Amino acid sequence: MWKRISAYLFDMILLGIVAVLCMLGLSALVGYDGYSETVNTAYDTYSEKYGVDLRISTEEYEKLDEETRARTDEALNALNSDAQSRKALNMMMQLSILIASFGLLFGFVLLEFIVPMLFKNGQTLGKKIFGIAVMHTSFIKISGPMLFARTILGKFAIETMVPVYIVVMMFFGAIGVVGPAILILLCVLQAAVMIFTNTNSAIHDLLSKTVTVDFASQKIFENEKELIAWKEKMHAEKVQKQAY
Repeated sequence: MWKRISAYLFDMILLGIVAVLCMLGLSALVGYDGYSETVNTAYDTYSEKYGVDLRISTEEYEKLDEETRARTDEALNALNSDAQSRKALNMMMQLSILIASFGLLFGFVLLEFIVPMLFKNGQTLGKKIFGIAVMHTSFIKISGPMLFARTILGKFAIETMVPVYIVVMMFFGAIGVVGPAILILLCVLQAAVMIFTNTNSAIHDLLSKTVTVDFASQKIFENEKELIAWKEKMHAEKVQKQAY
């Protein structure tokens, strides 16, 4: 378990670096900063015009006196009526999801799919360093489709993008209490799966029917035919050792 945790942390650090670099490139490519500047300018303009702070939280808003709250409402209405800033805010929201999605997808494809395919046995850089591997639950070497299901469907789509999407929606105020509830439910589900499965597997392992093992001590077979041949050999050796 400590090897798995160490390898996971190492891989997540690398993934974060690769994903952030990719996101920065995509951000510059699609002109995200221009939309952000438009929104910030609109906030500053209407804040100054009405003599209020439009960047306050809901808790701070509730503590305002009646006059300041009324001016804040007027400023917010004026801001929401500004077609240019509203369009820029919508573009920021859409681009944030797009940039985060493609940045993380690039990181997962490179480090969690291409690298393991090159190293074989499902080993990422972290797993290679700490001597662990991934195999099918039937003791057979992991295949491309299995690795795709494990990485793209499990790790990327369910375990990463669902939380990222919810966090982005929460940041822009586009989702209520449902978002945090889904995040908590997903965390509880992941913890329950890891605690109550015999192999302490995560959601992505259940999807792909894979398991993480110690590479030095676990024999991983190339295919089912090799597995059957090994079982037959072990059975024959056991029979030879038995006394008549």
